[in-house]
Amino acid sequence: MQTLTDKIALVTGASAGIGRAAARLFARHGARVVVTARRAELLDALVDQIRADGGDAHAVPGDLADPDFPATLAAQTHRHYGGLDIAFDNAGTLGPIGPTPDVPLDAWRHTLTINLTAAFLLAQSQIPLLRARGGGSIIFTSTFVGHSVGLPGLAAYAASKAGLIGLTRALAAELGPDAIRVNALVPGGTDTDMGRAVASTPEALAAVCRLHALGRIAHPDEIAHSALYLASDAARFTTGTALFADGGASIYRGV
Repeated sequence: MQTLTDKIALVTGASAGIGRAAARLFARHGARVVVTARRAELLDALVDQIRADGGDAHAVPGDLADPDFPATLAAQTHRHYGGLDIAFDNAGTLGPIGPTPDVPLDAWRHTLTINLTAAFLLAQSQIPLLRARGGGSIIFTSTFVGHSVGLPGLAAYAASKAGLIGLTRALAAELGPDAIRVNALVPGGTDTDMGRAVASTPEALAAVCRLHALGRIAHPDEIAHSALYLASDAARFTTGTALFADGGASIYRGV
């Protein structure tokens, strides 16, 4: 059984979707969980839910577009729980959808800021806390878009999320001697607000489902279980990977 007993976990993008599911799952498996996102009211509701289920959670609302927030988040995590063992750096944005010639530079930059630069800054702030605990796990949420498949109209999203896999590999090589594992989680289509923005009609959803060998998209809880594996000691010899949880989209060529 995968257990996170006595572990301190941080989950970004926790107000909805994969982050919310992972925060609840980590808490059910024994972790004390710090949750962050921009929407404080949704974080408060999540903390109440985790506590009602017998878990322990603390909310730190904030915006990852602020380059100072990752350091503030790390400091508040240390102040509240005394350290950090697991960082699930999951927050992201879809960014502009449409033909690349029409993408404004500001929209491109904002997407890279949230999806890639913020992950780098989060890791910078988390590494000293993980080292102080003798090691730990960093998990970035990437995507199959731009890694195993290309979809039109998503250049900023694909480029920024693919960049996370390069960051993962570099950090895994750098931090291995510190017993800090770094992995990327690569979901396929998932039933989240972001996923619904891409598959916004029944026809679009059916097309996305057909990309997957399983013929459907994931529930956020299914992706959260893959994050739990990477966070837990079950993955203690797993680092530098891009773990597909994509329903077979990376290997499927339907006929």
